[in-house]
Amino acid sequence: DRTAVAAWARLTTDAPVGSIRATVRAGRDQMRATLLGWLPQDLTGRRILDAGCGTGALAVEAARRGAAVVAIDLSATLVGLARQRLPAELRVEFRVGDMLDPALGQFDHVVAMDSLIHYAAPDMARAGAGLAARSTRSVLFTFAPRTPMLWAMHQAGRLFPRGNRAPAIEPVTHTTIRRLLAADPAMQGWDPGRSQRITTGFYISCAQEMTSATVPS
Repeated sequence: DRTAVAAWARLTTDAPVGSIRATVRAGRDQMRATLLGWLPQDLTGRRILDAGCGTGALAVEAARRGAAVVAIDLSATLVGLARQRLPAELRVEFRVGDMLDPALGQFDHVVAMDSLIHYAAPDMARAGAGLAARSTRSVLFTFAPRTPMLWAMHQAGRLFPRGNRAPAIEPVTHTTIRRLLAADPAMQGWDPGRSQRITTGFYISCAQEMTSATVPS
């Protein structure tokens, strides 16, 4: 929490950053735009969970479209920063806690951008199924695709001093995560939708849409 917040605070603004972090910033911006593009332009009357909200950029954009947004993250420091950055004219319910907590209630859409990437594949699928159980329309999430380039980057990252390393991620193939989701009984009635890989230098992530076959009117 304390170690990462300064880096995240800078990364999620327009402040100058090094060349490596600039590629991460560009990739995250593209991924956020992709996920938002898979949501309706008018979100009035929709309830959205931003699962692993970080500094709140996606939550803010969803709120601009009229959504009632619950944004949650384990990091109290990042959530505090998100609250500070929230424009005065918008309302977002920021929380500190477990994004998988059923007590958060039901939502029309759940978005988990770069928050399931730390889970091993079976746990990622179980978490995705748990989020789907609390959504009536769609679940959008990202995962780190298992590629030779990403593996090489992970190996190179091990050479950095421990305090400078990024959090560990668990690469998984697209086929594996979709197979695990399809096998989970909780995903009955859910279909894989769009997918998109974003690669910008040191940022490599894949977005996956899951849609409910019984969308409410």
